[in-house]
Amino acid sequence: MTELSANFLLAANPVITNPLTADPAALVYRDTVYLYTGNDEAPDNNHFYQMKKWLCFSSTNLVDWTPHGAPLSLTNFVWASSDAWAGQVIERQGKFYWYVAVTAKGGKAIGVAVADSPTGPFKDARGSALVSNEMTTATKINWDDIDPTVWLDADGQAYLFWGNTVCYYAKLKENMAELDGSIQTVDVPNFTEAPWIHQHGGIYYLSYATGFPEKTAYATAPKITGPWTYRGLLAEFAGNCNTMHQAIIDYQGRSYFIYHNGGTQPNGGSFRRSVCIDYLNYNADGTIQRINQTSEGVARAVAQWAPVTEKKTTATTGARK
Repeated sequence: MTELSANFLLAANPVITNPLTADPAALVYRDTVYLYTGNDEAPDNNHFYQMKKWLCFSSTNLVDWTPHGAPLSLTNFVWASSDAWAGQVIERQGKFYWYVAVTAKGGKAIGVAVADSPTGPFKDARGSALVSNEMTTATKINWDDIDPTVWLDADGQAYLFWGNTVCYYAKLKENMAELDGSIQTVDVPNFTEAPWIHQHGGIYYLSYATGFPEKTAYATAPKITGPWTYRGLLAEFAGNCNTMHQAIIDYQGRSYFIYHNGGTQPNGGSFRRSVCIDYLNYNADGTIQRINQTSEGVARAVAQWAPVTEKKTTATTGARK
């Protein structure tokens, strides 16, 4: 393979630059990666976050992304007033559940929407908040109920994690739209927000944003309920951006760290963010090597049995031409 053809197979970071995308979550379903993001609409970086809907993209190689529009927006939650903030989609028994953070009466809240397809359309699964501010009392702030992440364990029990300044978790009922039992807290140091749960090699991982400007730290546990052992920093500050929000997946034999930065020019920044992807590598003992945030991005992911093809990009991305 020539150097030129090798470069062609790389996606430059950010991987999607139009529209602006933030707070990524990813779902590997069958042979496809579905990327779910917020949509930054602030006209410039003198404004605060302006986010009214969530976006969906799909890819079978992590370089070429097909846009699926906005399968979910604030208008789907009649009880919410503003702020289409971070969320995550999970599949269970052929249904797809999208957990998101919004602003509602009393402060931030978590809603859940449901669809029959990973690309939607999604509709409110409850008609009310799944988690509201009066339900969480470990801190007195009214913005602690944000950044939901969901894990479906091997025994069929689903768990919801979320939080700001305090990391909360609770079991979910089988219908995925109700809590099952009391809300618990996770004891990890310097937790800011953006929890993400994943598993690799039999180890559970909780990664999260720490400090401000935010970096990414992580902890490990033998069970989803802990106890959690702090392992240190996973990623440094994101370029030109105060926040850090990550998703971690395995796909086609490799592990990936998906995040946002403010690298889209000329008007990127903390309120105008874009999604990036870099490799994530494990050590033999299960700890994770520090993420190398790159402008080159990752090479085209290819199934072992599939030939390398160079298909046309269908979304405005950073793919090299």
